[in-house]
Amino acid sequence: MNVSLTVWAVTIGVIALLLIIDLFTVSAKPHEVKFKEAASWSIFYVGIAIAFGIWVFQRYGSVSGTEFFAAYLVEKSLSVDNLFVFVIILAQFAVPSIYHQRVLLIGVMLALVLRGIFISVGAAALAAFSFTFVIFGAILIWTGVGLFSHWDEDPEPGDNAVVKRIRKRIAMVDEFHGTKLFIRQNGKRVATPMFLVMIAIGSTDLLFALDSIPATFGVTSETFLVFAANAFALLGLRALYFLVKGLLDRLVYLSLGLSLILIFIGIKLILTYLHEEFTSIPKISTPLGLAVIGIILVTSTIASLVKTKSDPTAKAHAGRVTGSKGDEGKNS
Repeated sequence: MNVSLTVWAVTIGVIALLLIIDLFTVSAKPHEVKFKEAASWSIFYVGIAIAFGIWVFQRYGSVSGTEFFAAYLVEKSLSVDNLFVFVIILAQFAVPSIYHQRVLLIGVMLALVLRGIFISVGAAALAAFSFTFVIFGAILIWTGVGLFSHWDEDPEPGDNAVVKRIRKRIAMVDEFHGTKLFIRQNGKRVATPMFLVMIAIGSTDLLFALDSIPATFGVTSETFLVFAANAFALLGLRALYFLVKGLLDRLVYLSLGLSLILIFIGIKLILTYLHEEFTSIPKISTPLGLAVIGIILVTSTIASLVKTKSDPTAKAHAGRVTGSKGDEGKNS
């Protein structure tokens, strides 16, 4: 797949333009986003991703087109786990609902920058060392197994090491002052709770990038497609949050399904490397991988809805890769 610098520039320009429009129009005035607005923007961003995928089909062929949609589906499914954590962070820091939209938009912008860096590093590593496939695969399997073991737990943003360190070193006020990160109080510059929220969101984005980028490379080795799939999935993340936040509590088995997807893609990456070294070892094709991921997502969603219907008290959790400190204390 030979992507020219012009195509790269136009794609990045369109993504930047969409962010600018969002920042200075939709998110310019803090307000509580209603279902209709969230649904409209979700349809808009999904439509753009589909249109882009069709363009890839026409310009670069069916293989590249299929790989883009597979990568987009992986990113979109993993981004739902982001939403769980965003809900927890916004609730624990008691962020007023009218500011959720701006917080999430800035979170998306941070995620785009961080993932752009990770994609560049990952692509360079894959080009230089094919064994990187095995390393990425091992990371995904380890993450998936950890999430499988703790799928019914939630992360604790208050235990974030970066947040704790900042609390100790920076003077802060207890009240929110709109979306301001810093204010002047008694002649001194002090941080607001919004600054901590941004740190928590940013560090969470960094952790999610550590598994989402290898997962995307698991379905396509094309850097352009990995970047585009990440960007288009992230652009629609904010609207998706407001669209499904009432449904998130009902997706009780989604984290379990995501753990299986991570393990599956990890195995796929390792088999890809082994196939290159030993052709007798089969690799998992992109269409088959897309089918397996789709089946896992549909199955976990249906099972979740059946569970919550039979047991209204059942509640979904974001899941965590390692156990809580309480669990560690019990095991020691």
